[in-house]
Amino acid sequence: MKKKWFYQSGLVAVVLSLLLAACANNEEPASTTTESGSGAASGDVIKVGVLHSLSGTMAISEVSVRDAEMMAIEEINAAGGVLGKKIEAVQEDGASDWPTFAEKARKLISEDKVATVFGGWTSSSRKAMKPVFEELNGLLWYPVQYEGLEASPNIFYTGATTNQQIVPAVDWLLENRGKRFYLLGSDYVFPRTANLIIKEQLKAKGGEMVGEEYTPLGHTDYSTIISKIKEAKPDVVFNTLNGDSNVAFFKQLKDAGISAQDITTLSVSVAEEEIRGIGVDVLQGHLAAWNYYQTTDTPANKTFVENYKKKYGEDRVTADPIEAGYTAVYLWKAAVEKAGSTDVDKVKAAAKDLEWDAPEGKVKIDGENQHIYKTVRIGEVQSDGQFKELWNSGDAVMPDPFLKGYDWAASIKPTD
Repeated sequence: MKKKWFYQSGLVAVVLSLLLAACANNEEPASTTTESGSGAASGDVIKVGVLHSLSGTMAISEVSVRDAEMMAIEEINAAGGVLGKKIEAVQEDGASDWPTFAEKARKLISEDKVATVFGGWTSSSRKAMKPVFEELNGLLWYPVQYEGLEASPNIFYTGATTNQQIVPAVDWLLENRGKRFYLLGSDYVFPRTANLIIKEQLKAKGGEMVGEEYTPLGHTDYSTIISKIKEAKPDVVFNTLNGDSNVAFFKQLKDAGISAQDITTLSVSVAEEEIRGIGVDVLQGHLAAWNYYQTTDTPANKTFVENYKKKYGEDRVTADPIEAGYTAVYLWKAAVEKAGSTDVDKVKAAAKDLEWDAPEGKVKIDGENQHIYKTVRIGEVQSDGQFKELWNSGDAVMPDPFLKGYDWAASIKPTD
């Protein structure tokens, strides 16, 4: 904390000194690290980082995750905080730029001395942050489904890994919609790795890939690709586009006269929030695979949806990554309270096999890979912009990020 010293003479100097001393006594003490890797303790405050894209192509998806994390923090503070301390969120904008995510992560850990960080969306943002958290022994809670083939001692993954979304979705499509798949994704690590996995799965299960295309994040002209889709006549378009490219693709798909009744399109990054941005008239009838919908029927979800709408407006919706971000904050709280500390190593140890009644249902942290058990759900977009659940896995599925339980996946290696 900067201090200004005013040098005066006589009585004026005495008076000013007394005033400055009085002010200093009323201020919170400067931020200091109280434990190794523990983050910041500033009086009765624990600082945490909230790091999402608040601008750029990914803002359409990430702003609402930030909102859910902030709501969880406010709820926890209203209930007394964590270990008797209030949580103070330090927010940063990753700006849909992966080097910026790494830069902001380093700032949050090294300068702001946060106890943990909640953030990221794309796998490129996560992979950019991963070495920073490992180098500085920070702790990241990553809230979005991803391509798997990763585990880090400094990351908790509260979104789905591959065997909790993509693999069961492909199995369901093969059984219910057809064998011919057209793969469309954004050109970065998640879609390319996801499609690598899907191609191996199709080979093993008697499916056929009839097309594969990638476009840069933020891409908006899909006319040529839609022409290729028409020509290929797939039973399924498996969509791993991310961000506002989905707006352009689905609107142009409709303009080309292709409806959900003509070709099944299943997305793994289009949820209620994206439906709101794209338009229900464009997406009605299309499918998505997630672990949570706003319509998920649990007591915890009823409360979660009510509170989210009360805080942010009746027109706002919840969605899978929104719920996973909210859940991450509460899981961190539970681990800190179990550990009796914000120390990173103590929190990780306390988090093993920790359970919580999340809006999506009961979740549990796998102590080996720091992913969580999740129920798989496939839903269809309805006229009200919500999902009708067509299928679910019943029980929560144990995370298997390296697909060790699938013989056909033995040759698959991570993609950077």
